[in-house]
Amino acid sequence: MEDKIDPRISWDEYFLKIALLVSERSTCLRRKVGAVAVKDKRILATGYNGAPSGIKHCLEVGCLREKLQVPSGERHELCRGLHAEQNVIIQAALHGISLNGCDLYCTHQPCLICTKMLINCGVKRILFLEGYPDQLSLAMLQEAGIEIIPHPLGS
Repeated sequence: MEDKIDPRISWDEYFLKIALLVSERSTCLRRKVGAVAVKDKRILATGYNGAPSGIKHCLEVGCLREKLQVPSGERHELCRGLHAEQNVIIQAALHGISLNGCDLYCTHQPCLICTKMLINCGVKRILFLEGYPDQLSLAMLQEAGIEIIPHPLGS
């Protein structure tokens, strides 16, 4: 009997597509980002970028970074929102879920702030669809031994 080729998408593509779907909840006016933490092919937590719970979103009040013409990758403190990766960490913490040893699937490469948090959470792999102008974050991920996988969908 011949070996049959599995016609399904790979697990990586599956979880990256879920990250894209999660990003559709984003309230950021500049970039919609989604992230999914996965361990043993099970979703642990999801997150998208937006303002903290109970706070007005940029969709309602506008974007301060846009008004001040802050370039992408700079001055993260001038933003109402949390990053998708930060929301994954917070969601897991609220529900008592460890992210140690998990994979993180993101629509975008994490910034330096998120990178430092992900290192301390024990994330082992980060797969993302789009780059981000932050070379230090990549260098720190490599130094920490975290596998970094740029993954254009369909490849």
